[in-house]
Amino acid sequence: MAKQKKSLTFQIMIAMGVGTLIGILINLLFKESVIIQGFFVDGVFHIVGSIFVAALKMMVVPLVFVSLVGGVTALGDISSLGRISLKSLALYLTTTAVAITLALGLAAVVGPGQGFEAGAETFTFQAKEAPPLGQVLVEMVPANPFRAMSEGKMLQVIVFALLFGIAVTLSGKKGQHVLNFFNDLNVVIGHMVDIIMKLAPVGVFALIARTFATEGLDIILPLAGYFLVVASALLIHAAFSYGLLLRLVGGLNPLLFFYKMRSVQLFAFSTASSNATIPVNLKNVEERLGANNSIASFTIPLGATINMDGTAIMQGVATVFIANVYGIDLGVSEFLTVILTATLASIGTAGVPGVGLVMLAMVLGQVGLPVEGIALIIGVDRLLDMMRTAVNVTGDAAVTCIVAKSEKALHIETFNDRRALYRLEPESNSQ
Repeated sequence: MAKQKKSLTFQIMIAMGVGTLIGILINLLFKESVIIQGFFVDGVFHIVGSIFVAALKMMVVPLVFVSLVGGVTALGDISSLGRISLKSLALYLTTTAVAITLALGLAAVVGPGQGFEAGAETFTFQAKEAPPLGQVLVEMVPANPFRAMSEGKMLQVIVFALLFGIAVTLSGKKGQHVLNFFNDLNVVIGHMVDIIMKLAPVGVFALIARTFATEGLDIILPLAGYFLVVASALLIHAAFSYGLLLRLVGGLNPLLFFYKMRSVQLFAFSTASSNATIPVNLKNVEERLGANNSIASFTIPLGATINMDGTAIMQGVATVFIANVYGIDLGVSEFLTVILTATLASIGTAGVPGVGLVMLAMVLGQVGLPVEGIALIIGVDRLLDMMRTAVNVTGDAAVTCIVAKSEKALHIETFNDRRALYRLEPESNSQ
């Protein structure tokens, strides 16, 4: 079984490599071919990739709801839920602030956008308005929980699952019957996730091939400085910020952590969706990193919703890039405004469609930069979105491990075991 699981990760890596190569070749040699573009790029690749992402997203709501209900009841002491929430929120906000500070510092040193030739072309971008923070808080409570589930509104699903789990706990023996049902249902859903994961190489290949066939590499060249600064900041933040946090705060081995996060990062990179990666990340955190379901079932969905370190890095570099293109100098006060706005906006815009660009529009508006400048970087945003999603899910897992360790809910032997793989069958929480 260990060999099979290891080969799955290897197959995903091969699928990404082959997909990248084929995608680039199609972009270079068959970009004008109606047959290739119509049948393969917009046909087979699009259909297979979309089905794979839809299958992952299909599992998100039932997995989060069932797992979170079981996790809350497993805590026993309801008061500990508030403590876990505060720790998670504090860590997510801290890492987001560190991420954008790092991005601004690196961008200020490198200076992407200096000498950038925008030409005579008029760039336009219509920014969506972010909802007020008060509205976000009100909409966290679902008026109709079933509608929230059908629309995939994760904050509302989390709130309803927490309340339901608390009610089950307070119901004593009668609640135990409900809990037993959820424990059994969790096992079934775990098997469904396993089935989808076995199809991953095909789905990943289709997603990567279509991305590079559509985007190509030519689009990166005019924005090479911006692209490389964002990519470098993402890598530094993932390796050093999370690494130091795991070592200094959690007392955990960061090298083992990153080794066990490979498959999750590949999923995140190929799907470019934190929500779609929730089932894979949750399974990995529990079974390979040793975090208890009572912690992971809360921190992973919450992180996928509000933890936007990768997006914050993009905003920091994009702000400096756009300022340089338009010849606008940013001072210390503007940099501090960017840090504060982006950090708070990660919660204030949680669950909003196109959240990355909404947050960037907010940041640019706060420091007096033209929102139309976003149109300059949209071309490479898809590739960078894939990278920053991988960073986001890594941060979700790191925070989960640290919170679990602080709550004595991390199985250290599992974390330290390099050979720890996914279990054949998810364990029930029932005693």
